[in-house]
Amino acid sequence: MLAAERWHKIVQLVNERGSIRVTELSELCEVTEETIRRDLDRLESEGKLLRSHGGAVSIQTEQTVETPYRERETAYPEEKRKIASEAVRFIQENDRIILDASSTAWYMAQRIPDIPLTVLTNSIKVAVELSAKEKIQVISTGGLLSPRSLSYVGPLAERSLSTYHVDKAFLSCKGLHADKGLSESNELQALIKQAMIGISDEVFVLADSSKVGQQSFARVTGWERVNCLITDDKADREALAAIRERAVQVIQV
Repeated sequence: MLAAERWHKIVQLVNERGSIRVTELSELCEVTEETIRRDLDRLESEGKLLRSHGGAVSIQTEQTVETPYRERETAYPEEKRKIASEAVRFIQENDRIILDASSTAWYMAQRIPDIPLTVLTNSIKVAVELSAKEKIQVISTGGLLSPRSLSYVGPLAERSLSTYHVDKAFLSCKGLHADKGLSESNELQALIKQAMIGISDEVFVLADSSKVGQQSFARVTGWERVNCLITDDKADREALAAIRERAVQVIQV
């Protein structure tokens, strides 16, 4: 197989499956994993796919599955404001925290008082919101900009996170299932949230009731890494009871 044919096959496979691992591509294309990694680097530079940890993700998947930020911002606004206000209560002066790129984290950024804090975020909107608060130090991950979520994702953002350690992470996700755990709309978002969880002492999940009981495309983590779930009073009681059984503090507002 010529290199050009292999590149075409790789792009086709990634688009068909949404995401694929280096090891699998190596077997299907009958070349070494190192060759596949070089191929993926080239194809990413040409804008034909996106690199992820251990593989690649379809640009088509990333663009079509993820809900645009403006749409998320206007969904369940009152519930998200209440959840955000409750989450702020867990922040203390001199904390080092993570806020993800969820609309609830942005509502939270609006409500955080101007106190000494270090905030690490992959969200453009969160960073801009906090920039007016002089006592808060804001660190942005950088990385590949996802225009639909106005967030930084990809290997550069994940490597940036790996250089830090924080006290608390406040994040949301697309689905919360008692048995399956947390899930996201695509692999890029799942991987960045896995990295956030990995550097945090405590993890707070902020999610309105529409996400409880749902399972999305890409798994983020099980409940063993989650300390607290903050949701609204419309969430399914049986689902919340099952989550509590996994030693997670559940707060309804």
